[in-house]
Amino acid sequence: MKLCAFADEASNELSGQIEALKRNGATLLEIRGVDGENIKDISHTKIQKIKDELDKNGLKVWSLGSPMGKNDPENDFNAQLRDFEHLMESAQILGCDRIRLFSFFTKDERLALNRLEAFLKVAPKGMVLCHENEKGIFGDTWQSCEKIHKALPEIKSVFDPANFVQCGVDTKEAWANLNMYVDYMHIKDAQKSKVVVPCGMGIGNLEYLIGEYAKKGGKVLTLEPHLMEFCGLSDLENGESLSMTPIYSDTNVAFDSGMNALKSTLDKLNLQY
Repeated sequence: MKLCAFADEASNELSGQIEALKRNGATLLEIRGVDGENIKDISHTKIQKIKDELDKNGLKVWSLGSPMGKNDPENDFNAQLRDFEHLMESAQILGCDRIRLFSFFTKDERLALNRLEAFLKVAPKGMVLCHENEKGIFGDTWQSCEKIHKALPEIKSVFDPANFVQCGVDTKEAWANLNMYVDYMHIKDAQKSKVVVPCGMGIGNLEYLIGEYAKKGGKVLTLEPHLMEFCGLSDLENGESLSMTPIYSDTNVAFDSGMNALKSTLDKLNLQY
């Protein structure tokens, strides 16, 4: 298995993100934020500098952890399309062929699908759009996710166990119905109380899911710890307070704990990394 991570949860600065990845043996980055800037807002000049630094350290970008979607579809969608076009150019500079995105805060299936289809039309050939199940969007249950993938088969799934737990969805049932669409997984676990915890310490069935993911040929696991407050977290959670276990002294300790829990699960499954 190849280890990937949202390293902005370890450090706001690129140098700190690189250090966190290297000390944990991860070779891939799901890039979301650098120096307080979201990936959608980073200039192409700075993107090139980021690429150069990652190259120097033998690291690659696996996916753009973009915020695309995940808002009211009645908002100015043309602005999102402009951001999306900017992201497509950033992906080309970074040598990345995946982008994480979301559906929208709506119950209107047709509206959500029309907006997602618009992203597809802008995406260049070879770019894989990966939809993440998320709280409150059309795409928070396995049933609504399935509707997205059946209607728009070009869009693949980023399977996030903790997000399903926080929506009251059984992750094994979700996997049974969505695994054929899954491109890769986010490693994040949660307890019944919705508190986010390290891999294997919640009710997300992470050991089972990772095992099944490996059986189907999955190779990349992106750690998204969410174990401590970090720059940009409030925006990710739509302004809502996220329940966390307050036991970590700093973001690097929390990040390393999350990675160690993932490695422990992989060891139990006899999976190499």
